[in-house]
Parts: sequence; structure tokens; C-alpha cells
Amino acid sequence: MDSEAESRHLAFRAHGRHVVTCLLLDSDKILTGSDDTNINMYDVQTGALQKIFQGHDGGVWAMKQEGDILVSGSTDRTIRIWSISSGECLHVLRGHTSTVCCLAILNPATTSDGLVMPERPLIISASRDSTLRVWQLPNPDDLPTYQANSSGDDVSSAYLLNVLTGHQNTIRDIAAHGDTIVSGSFDCTVRVWRISTGQTVHRLVGHTQKFYTVALDHESRRCVSGSMDNSVKIWCLDTGSCLFTLQGHTSLVGLLQSSHGFLVSAAADGTLRSWNPDDGTCKTVFSKRGGAITCFQHDSQKVIGGSDRTLKMWDINTGEHLRELLSDLTGVWQVQFDERRCVAAVQRNQLTYIEVLDFGARRDGMQDRGRRIVVDAHGCEIEGL
Repeated sequence: MDSEAESRHLAFRAHGRHVVTCLLLDSDKILTGSDDTNINMYDVQTGALQKIFQGHDGGVWAMKQEGDILVSGSTDRTIRIWSISSGECLHVLRGHTSTVCCLAILNPATTSDGLVMPERPLIISASRDSTLRVWQLPNPDDLPTYQANSSGDDVSSAYLLNVLTGHQNTIRDIAAHGDTIVSGSFDCTVRVWRISTGQTVHRLVGHTQKFYTVALDHESRRCVSGSMDNSVKIWCLDTGSCLFTLQGHTSLVGLLQSSHGFLVSAAADGTLRSWNPDDGTCKTVFSKRGGAITCFQHDSQKVIGGSDRTLKMWDINTGEHLRELLSDLTGVWQVQFDERRCVAAVQRNQLTYIEVLDFGARRDGMQDRGRRIVVDAHGCEIEGL
């Protein structure tokens, strides 16, 4: 994504006045989950509403995509598996007794021991009921066989492989790779699990308040946690020891990402920080005057983060503020970008919008760059907006 290019700015209404809790972006579509119980799919080029996935009886809190399969978790305590191409709900997995807070789709990968784990694709779910559940991701050949009974139940036992117990409060975040799951809970602990056995390998204790976010760096055999105690901790997966406690944030650390060789944290103090995970030092502070950082994404060149009124971009290596992408907002809920586009779910004047900034428009000779184009559900421009 060319951060200096003039973008084509497309905007469209989504989910009425409801909060967008989940956002997925790929080359041809945008998927949004909301507390209005629905999942919407939009054409990334035109903004046209293509499908509405309906079936959950509560707000959608988690979504993951694998090819044509979409997996969602809800406050209705269920996990639904959908065909993206048809919009059909193929399975309803039940078992959690409270909100499904987070999900992961885990594909076979080579572990540090040289083994390929897991043996088949899995779904990991975590809930306010303090448990994690490990499910087999249904094979494509299984999917057309689903028929819901009158209560909407699926024969979940065919796919449920294990229930992981040990946490004493809501599980707020999970990360997984190979045979390892890391979970952070409001019980002030992080647990490292071995998927193949369902056993706790390490119970990581050190934070003094609730956990909000975890990240896993499987290559360096480390995991990272962020807490309401304002700190970030780096842990050794092999020994369970705390390697570093990262200080600097002055409020709740709610978001972490460890990828592209960078560890980045975001907090309610209005800042993002980049850290050196090898010695625990702070490399860069991305200052943002305003409210809590509500969402961000980074790659090896840039960080894009949102708070209450704006969405901004920084150079991840120098900390230089590159540009303000969106302004005059009343809320920023989600952001995702790829090599061409940046997509954000925001609130303007108490209405929910999806804003698409296409930085490849000039290269493709597209017109109307530099102005905000508001379109309806059919992708047609609404005059006067």
C-alpha cells in the first residue's frame, strides 16, 4: 500500500447504529460482524451489500475465515460455520454456557520439534464460561450434509475434541500455533496449553489485574500479554518464566500484535508502542492525542491506529506521523489493511459506516480520487452526501 498515494475514498452505511465488532478483508470482499446479530458481506470495489448471514440470536463477537468457510462466535453461546459463497449456515456448534469471546482456526504447521501439528485443521473457541473448546473443522465433504433440527442444534459431539478447563474467569484472548494455545483471562493468569493432550503446560502468573490481550511468537518460543495493570510481559514458552516486563503505558493495554519482526502494543492512554522483544526496551512511541486506541494493524513499514475521532498512519521504524486517514469521527471500531486498501469500521454522527481507502486507484486509472464517495446498498453513489 502506497502511503503517499491519493486514495479513492468509498463509504457506505452498515448495521444501522450498531457496533461493528469484527472486520475481515480480502481482495474482493469485506465481512463485518456486529452486535446486531448479523454478519454482512460487501463488495470491496463498489461497497454493494452482497449477503447478510443471519442465524445468531445474539451479538457476533468473533469471526475467522478459512477459504470459503466462515466461523463466527456469539453472545448466544454458539459457534456457527457458514459457506461464504452460498451464505448458508452449515453447522451450529453448541457447548459453551456463555458468550463465545474469541476464535482461532488452526491449520497444520511444523512445530519447533519438527512435527506437523495439529494433524487436521481445528477450531479453538474461548468463552466467558472460562473454558476453551477444541473442535475439528468439518471437512468440505461434510458441509453439505448439515440439516438443523427444530431447535437449530447440530450434532456437536462429532466435532468436539476436547474441553480445556482451568481458568476461573472470562477468557479474553487466545493465540495458537502447532500444538500450543495461549489464553489470557480475567482471572489475572495466562495459560499455555498442549492441544494434543488438553493439559496446561504453564500457568503464567505476574500481572496484578485482568488480562486483555495475548500474542504468540512461536519462532522465538515466546508469548506476550497485556493487562489492565498497564504493563506488557514477555514469557518463555519452554520454562514459563517471565523474561521482561515492559513499562511505559499509563493505562490498560488492550491490544497486542507480534508480526513482521515487530511487537506493538496499544493502550487506553492513547498511545501505541513498538518494543524490542529481545531486551524489553521501547523502540518507538506513536503518540496519539485523544482517547484510547481502539484498533490497529501493522506491517514491516507502517502502523495504522484508530481512537475516538481519527484514524492515523505512522512509519513503524521511525515513529514519524505520515498522514491522517480519517477525521471528524465519533468512534473507530475496527481497521484492516492489505497491500492495496485500508478498511475501517467507524461511527459518524451516531451512524455506522465502512470506509474504504483504495491506494491503488491511481495506478488503475480510477477517477474520483481525493473525495469521499458515499454509496447505497447497491453500490450507487448517493447524491448530496
